[in-house]
Amino acid sequence: MKKYILFDHDGVLVDTEFWYYKAGERALADIGFTLDKDQYLRDMTQGSGSWAQARAAGVDEQTISRQREIRNDYYQDYLRTEAIEIEGVVETLAELSKYVRMGIVTTSKRIDFEIIHEKRRIRQFMDFVLVREDYKLAKPHPEPYLTGLKRFGATKEETLVVEDSSRGLSSAVAAGIDCTIVYNEFTKSHDFSQARYRIDTLSELKGIVLDVG
Repeated sequence: MKKYILFDHDGVLVDTEFWYYKAGERALADIGFTLDKDQYLRDMTQGSGSWAQARAAGVDEQTISRQREIRNDYYQDYLRTEAIEIEGVVETLAELSKYVRMGIVTTSKRIDFEIIHEKRRIRQFMDFVLVREDYKLAKPHPEPYLTGLKRFGATKEETLVVEDSSRGLSSAVAAGIDCTIVYNEFTKSHDFSQARYRIDTLSELKGIVLDVG
């Protein structure tokens, strides 16, 4: 049985991956640049995002910096107004809390995380939350999940990572931690061959936690 779970956040606990993409797409459209979704998803696996395509097309860094701030504003607006709930998450966390300790390891910035969780009940089940400002190197580097292990004082063997993207999966694998991929429509095209488990909904986690050694 696993004793600890480290959850990714976006796409696992809240349905925000698409809206982050849309915010970047909208910010680039403002300067006449069309973001290619398929290339975005490929760039995402390497830890890149909206701006890789813009740079490759010759958009200068000053413009990118300005549009990044505009993207952030668009994204926060989406977070406040769009439906980002994932059905069954709170109920699943409540059940899992009977058996394991849990934490969140996310690439979300603190301000975005706080907006998301102003009125949600997810944080009450977590021992801690690590946001982007809490570590130096982002996923797919192993540092985020290694930092999570240290916060728990846990071993790799007794811990499970839950992710929805190949970038996060690569981070978990590099950290030496078993990873469960939960289905997300936005990232379904990613390569998940290195995942220990693959599930359609978070509710399936209980069986994994109780069955594995």
